[in-house]
Formats: sequence, C-alpha cells, structure tokens
Amino acid sequence: MNTLVAYFSATGTTARAARELAGAINADLFEIVPEKPYTSADLNWNDKNSRSSREMADEKCRPAVKGDGPDMSAYDTVFVGFPIWWYMEPRIIDTFLEAHDFSGKTVVPFATSGGSGLGKAPQRMATLAPGSTVTEGRLLNGRLDADDLRAWAEGLAR
Repeated sequence: MNTLVAYFSATGTTARAARELAGAINADLFEIVPEKPYTSADLNWNDKNSRSSREMADEKCRPAVKGDGPDMSAYDTVFVGFPIWWYMEPRIIDTFLEAHDFSGKTVVPFATSGGSGLGKAPQRMATLAPGSTVTEGRLLNGRLDADDLRAWAEGLAR
C-alpha cells in the first residue's frame, strides 16, 4: 500500500501527530503550507474578525497553498491531518482536496482538537474529494503509540 500523510498544522500539534503517524506506518509525509502563514492573531477564534474566523464563516473561502503538492497518482491511501476549526476541517484543507484527484483512493481524516471530535469533517471532505472513499477518521491527541497507529491504519485496509 502506497501511503501519504498530508497535514496542515497551525501550531505544531498536528505536525507532531502527522510525523508520528507517518513514522509508525512507513508513509510519505507532506506538509500543506499556507502561502500566507497564520499568526497568533489570525488564529484567535474569540475574535470574529480574525483571519481564521472570517475564513471559516465563508464556505467558498479557499486559502492559497504554497507549492503544487505531491503526485497523488503514487498513492492508494492518503491520511489528511488538520486541527479542528469550528467542528470541521480548516478551509486550507478544502483547498488541498480540491486541487488534487483523489478518485479511487482512500482518504483518512485525522485531527487534533482541544475539545471537539471530527464533527462534519469526514462528510464535508467526501464532497470535496469526489470518487474517493473517505473514512470516519480519528482524533490523534496526546501521547501516540506507534503500535496503536499501525493497527488503526491496517484496520482501514480491510
């Protein structure tokens, strides 16, 4: 199984989870980097005028991603990681999903969150990656165990 772990991390938390996952399942790793980096003020969810608040309030918002991204034809399974924003994936994940052809691939959401689950992310991601199979996904918070991550990934292949 050719596997990619692609992720967006605003504070480093999701990056750590992505690195641990990729290492545990021997997958390629790709960071989804915003063309314009997010500042602390941009991420202030208590400020309705912050960049992240404005992006999440606009269904059509697609923040630009730096670079072209990986050649998706090389992968069967793509784990897509992100922090949970407003009970779903950040809009930059939408940009990434719409920029690539995931037809015939398994897309596995994983997220980090301070207090909520994956929310509507898997259902939304399925509409943004037509022709793919999007799984329920999983939160990867706290201390992660490589054996547990491998077992989870292997279970998806069944």
